[in-house]
Amino acid sequence: MENIKEKLINGELVPFVGMGVFANTQASDGTQLPFDSDSMILALNNGRAMSARLMYEYSRAAMSLEQRKGREYITQMTNHIYASKEYAPPFVYQYLKTLQPKYLIDTNMDDSSTTVYEDVAHFMITGVSRVMGGYERFVIYRYNLETKAYIKIENELLDDSLPILFKPMGCMTPKMDFIVSDADFVDWLTEAMGGYALPPFLKSYKNDKSYLFLGVDFGRDTFRMVANEITLGLSGGVVVTNKEELTKKEQKFIDTHNLEVVQNEVDSFLKEL
Repeated sequence: MENIKEKLINGELVPFVGMGVFANTQASDGTQLPFDSDSMILALNNGRAMSARLMYEYSRAAMSLEQRKGREYITQMTNHIYASKEYAPPFVYQYLKTLQPKYLIDTNMDDSSTTVYEDVAHFMITGVSRVMGGYERFVIYRYNLETKAYIKIENELLDDSLPILFKPMGCMTPKMDFIVSDADFVDWLTEAMGGYALPPFLKSYKNDKSYLFLGVDFGRDTFRMVANEITLGLSGGVVVTNKEELTKKEQKFIDTHNLEVVQNEVDSFLKEL
């Protein structure tokens, strides 16, 4: 794909960011931030590995911890992973801040992506799960530049007059809501398939867009399903990965969605742009 930088700026190409962008991110105390499923499990379980069955995917491990210790434990532990440490946002967010794309999808649960738009008014959509009183699995906020605060707004107020930050797996700000355990993902994906995980405006706005997948692991079943639902109606895109060999499931997803594979480290790829 040519003119990637220009397409990111004009909104034709949408950045889709995953956990892998944390691969080179260390906190000020020298510890590594979670950057894949295994490291996320260790972070959730105080550095201890779990059984092979649970180590398959962090949502499965989180479900086991939730069953033993409660959902609030998982919420607080997820928040603790990021809130208890000082760290600079991964390079991908620093780079995107120079472009401030019209639409950015960030599946990470920390606040790093909010720094991309911290100096401009914007909309933020955060995913929620297992909520009562309706089918919608999202909350829409508008960022007030003067007060530096997110204010909840109604669906019909969302449009493309301002940049849109979509955090489908939740966020720490302005309220701790995370989609992290199996039960969370099952609920979110079920409603996503029914059309309730995206605001009405976003359902049409996303059509015919291409996507730049950065740090997304398509080897994990859950995130293939999440990516599929969020990008329905896509027009191809690019996957940046440093994997030398893709699994059959990864290759099938890439082929089905007409994606181009660029073998490179995410940070190196962006620096070359």
